[in-house]
Amino acid sequence: MSDPRVASLFRFIRHEYAAGEARLVYAFDDGPELVETIRFLDAPALAPEREVAFAHALQLLHLIAGVSYYKAGVPPGIRIEGAGIDQQTARFMDALYLHGLGEFAYHNKLDLRERIRFPAKPGASAAPATACGLPRRTLVPIGGGKDSLVSVELLKRAGDPATAVWIGNSALIQSCAERTDLPMLNIGRAISPLLFEYNRAGAWNGHIPVTAINSAILVLAALLYGFDAVAFSNERSASSATLEYDGIEVNHQWSKGWAFEMAFRAELHRRVATDLDYYSLLRPLSELAVAARFARSSHYDDVFSSCNRNFRILGPKPSDRWCGQCPKCHFVFLALAPFVPKPRLLKIFGRNLLDDPAQTAGFDALIEYRDHKPFECVGEGRESRAAMALLAKRAEWREDAIVERFNREILGQLDAQELDLPPLLTMTGGHHVPLPLVALLEAG
Repeated sequence: MSDPRVASLFRFIRHEYAAGEARLVYAFDDGPELVETIRFLDAPALAPEREVAFAHALQLLHLIAGVSYYKAGVPPGIRIEGAGIDQQTARFMDALYLHGLGEFAYHNKLDLRERIRFPAKPGASAAPATACGLPRRTLVPIGGGKDSLVSVELLKRAGDPATAVWIGNSALIQSCAERTDLPMLNIGRAISPLLFEYNRAGAWNGHIPVTAINSAILVLAALLYGFDAVAFSNERSASSATLEYDGIEVNHQWSKGWAFEMAFRAELHRRVATDLDYYSLLRPLSELAVAARFARSSHYDDVFSSCNRNFRILGPKPSDRWCGQCPKCHFVFLALAPFVPKPRLLKIFGRNLLDDPAQTAGFDALIEYRDHKPFECVGEGRESRAAMALLAKRAEWREDAIVERFNREILGQLDAQELDLPPLLTMTGGHHVPLPLVALLEAG
């Protein structure tokens, strides 16, 4: 098949695991197989008491990781070969594909509501999950940015036996993981080369819910290596939609949000293992609250980066880690500015983004002025507005070009009460943070 967009069926063919490697196999109609591999380095033998849970987790990963391939053609039919799924898992997968591909659908002007229908096997019901006897240890995913590093320091303060884990071969992420001084675990992931061929030939392409895929991979890792918790670092701001399209909220960060965390955690405890915890340690915090906590130490200043454009590069200069042009650079600079001394912040980035008029449109999007929030992992518009308003009051920032223009042209149009920073720094909202960690989180 040369173009998956003409396919009528997307097939989940099989999933298998042997000798530290998981293989996930898909196809469009009767076309060639797309095979993804996940490599667990130095994998131990799977404990017998975890075999059933591991099999269920592997099927869940197969279903979730399929989103990378399904989007190439978005055919109207979905078939799960081999062991089927029950109604509850089918509903979970429908929601994951619909909302996780929301941004993809928006940019490609597609309506996926009539296409995504995961079939439940008649009479199928999942056997209740049981406890696997997992040892008390936490996997903490490292992404290279400030959030996961804040989580690492919280877990270290709590005396939690944590391991820094990352997926893929990013030198920048490895550098951050090494700086944590935690035990480390790296997991390999290889997407089917055929998907890239489809993309070059014009298949549908766009954003996918990668955090959902990583979550499913790390559940397998937890069962294999023996961890009873996977602690992500997604804050409450991640649940805020970017915009509404055709009656559906579109959120670039949907699989980092609270709705996904609740649904995935429920599916995990229902189908995989009752003693495997999954949560986000930073869920009750805003992006600004996370930035305030990160600012208290300069330990990671020369290794961390949230820039997606320069993420492939590791070098001694800030420009090797921060492009200074993208929404992530804009937001992290703005979020840290209220809490980090100006000389330190300029040293981190190697330049002053708020004194560059060429960056005006990017910061306007962050504060939702004449534009919607960028399709990126950035905070809510009200957080950016509050941060900018605070800088407009400070002598060291208020003369910088973008801050001066905000003060002169925009500030007067905004609700002063909405610009109050302290309410944005308090913990609020639902979360699954374990009770012993809540007090540490509140203390900052």
